[in-house]
Amino acid sequence: MPIVHLIPSTAKLTWGRIGITVTILCWVAYVISTIVRHFLNDVGGFRFTMEAISYLLVVSVLTFSALMYLTARQGALKRFRAHRRVPRGLLDAHFTETGAPMTVLIPSYAEEPDVVRLTLWSAALQEYPDLRIVLLIDDPPYPTDPDVLAKLEATRALGAEIEEQLAVPYEQARATYEKWDQRLRSSETAPPECLADAAAIYLASAEWLERMAEDEVVSDHVAEFFVDQVLMALASELRLTLLALEAAIDQDGRMAAERARELLRRLLWIFAARMENFERKRYASLSQEANKAMNINSYLGLMGGTWRPTETADGTMLVRLEADQQVEGGDLHFPDPEYLLTLDADSQLLRDYCLRLVYFLEQEENLDVAITQTPYSSYRGAPTRIERVAGATTDIQHILHQGMTYHGATFWVGANAVIRRRALEDIVQVETVAGHEVRTYIQDRTVIEDTESSVDIAAAGWRLINYPERLSYSATPPDYGSLVVQRRRWANGGLLIFPKFWAQRGPRAREGRPIRMGEFTQRLNYMASIAWASFALLFILFYPYDGRLLSPLVVGAALPYFMAMASDLRLCGHRAGDIFRIYGFNLVLLPVNLAGVLKSIQQAFTGEKIPFARTPKVRNRTAAPGLHVLVPYLIVIYSLITVWRSYQHENWGNLAFAAFNAVLAAWAIRAYIGVTNSLVDMVMGVVNWLFVPIVKPAPPRRDQDLVREVDWDSILYHGDRRLGRDLRRRNDRRRRVVRSR
Repeated sequence: MPIVHLIPSTAKLTWGRIGITVTILCWVAYVISTIVRHFLNDVGGFRFTMEAISYLLVVSVLTFSALMYLTARQGALKRFRAHRRVPRGLLDAHFTETGAPMTVLIPSYAEEPDVVRLTLWSAALQEYPDLRIVLLIDDPPYPTDPDVLAKLEATRALGAEIEEQLAVPYEQARATYEKWDQRLRSSETAPPECLADAAAIYLASAEWLERMAEDEVVSDHVAEFFVDQVLMALASELRLTLLALEAAIDQDGRMAAERARELLRRLLWIFAARMENFERKRYASLSQEANKAMNINSYLGLMGGTWRPTETADGTMLVRLEADQQVEGGDLHFPDPEYLLTLDADSQLLRDYCLRLVYFLEQEENLDVAITQTPYSSYRGAPTRIERVAGATTDIQHILHQGMTYHGATFWVGANAVIRRRALEDIVQVETVAGHEVRTYIQDRTVIEDTESSVDIAAAGWRLINYPERLSYSATPPDYGSLVVQRRRWANGGLLIFPKFWAQRGPRAREGRPIRMGEFTQRLNYMASIAWASFALLFILFYPYDGRLLSPLVVGAALPYFMAMASDLRLCGHRAGDIFRIYGFNLVLLPVNLAGVLKSIQQAFTGEKIPFARTPKVRNRTAAPGLHVLVPYLIVIYSLITVWRSYQHENWGNLAFAAFNAVLAAWAIRAYIGVTNSLVDMVMGVVNWLFVPIVKPAPPRRDQDLVREVDWDSILYHGDRRLGRDLRRRNDRRRRVVRSR
């Protein structure tokens, strides 16, 4: 796919408006011709009335979601038509000597080292002046399993390995830059010898990247993307500049001295990244919540300070040093940059992601933008059908997110984003836990932390913008089991976040920033559509509605949506016929989405946080819950029963719809889950439910052993921590020890 979106034609925009109009008119016509007409004619009794109301509600919410798709898509097309790429020369001139410092935060938990390595390299080769990359390793720091320890050590070593490799081209580029820097500062034009040296160093840098690409082991489509789009694409860019330099030399061109300095400085930017690791679980004073949000928050809370590791009975604590305190060798200093880049450990950035997005943030009209990002696209060439169709939905979402920006309804998509550091200080919540200050920037109340943070940032008066180019890519789960984990998490939390957004209407209106209709409807659809669409689909599939409620107008209202999606799929390099595969894909994901929605309802009533489930990133297949595999089979069976009943009653509309669902759901089970895999997962689901592991009680300990095992350091640190029945039990045990003496 091209980095810059193709400029849509006038005809495409016109057909988009027609699709929106047809959807609205068909829905209105259906309400009048079917629902209102039956009510006015007093057709049917109480049951028919209830069916009519529920069916109208189902059709309305699904039509609303289709309408939001069409309006977001129309906004995206308008943005693509207006966007013009910033020329390279303006970028180089903007970052004259050095850009504002940026820290890249890459949260990682139990990731494959080779996956993390590619992400680190894509960040390290960014063309940005002052770049610091921190890998936030969230694995338990002291594993006992040798295999786990070996993988952890390999992950820890990645940064140092990359820095060591980058040192070779960096030193070459630095030597050339220092040779000509002062001479170019004192002259107006660059001498031919300078251009020759610049051409030589560009050639050496391109060859270094090409050699690295040749040596890279291409084990899958993600590694292939890294070679083609990160290494070779950057090498091609350098060779293009080399071509210009050689042409300038051959044509005796007069290049401005400052422009020659910019070209030499560019190579320093590419190879000058600094790499670090940080493991919050080494420090007992930091949050130990098992989620990505608190992993990032822990590091953000340390920024701008110097901290001293101090050993206590509870483990290592980080104590903040005052400005006048002397810094010792073991103290940790955390710079406070102007910009942050959060990047998932399975994502990759194209070469000028940071440069272009920071340039965008530093324009006068964008000083109130807190977060800008390019919603990620999927890697091409996935080996499994389910990864390909999930990637197709990801590419469609990229377009929709661009359209949501048009309506002022941007949501932060957590895979990548450039964040203005001071904007986070406007949404931070500070609390003291066990005597330690915990600063929460990204809320972890729900498992879709980036969505809630988007609402918080908008409430604080900042804007969020999706940059209208494709500059980031991220992995898609390769099997049904791992996809279940991801999509169930995505479906969980939107209903809990919407009340916070609803409460902002009054305050924002008083501040002169009212929530307009486009923003409100797009945010409502983004946060709640999974809930209503899942229940609506459930009713359509399993409830036998009266045939009098069916109408071709319902199909007419949905047709523009499917036609637009087919067009968008082709625009993203997929097939128009993938709309049928996506429909079947959504059928098998129905139990997954319902499970996520029900978890949100559970959290609303109990107030308990839902555990954060990370998407498994493993080479082997991830088993899916048995119930999630069983429901797609039930959809097929019930659809076939409906086909038979509809045939007997000559209800041809219901028969066609049920047959359509049966065929696509059966095909999706075979293609996306696998018949054998699904049977294994269902059997294991029953086995795991029937058999409960036996927990052997710990052997009783003698009183003398209790005395020897007293943690005196912990007693002196914590004092008396005995509560309730535990207090009485420990007192009894202490009396026995005293009597034994």
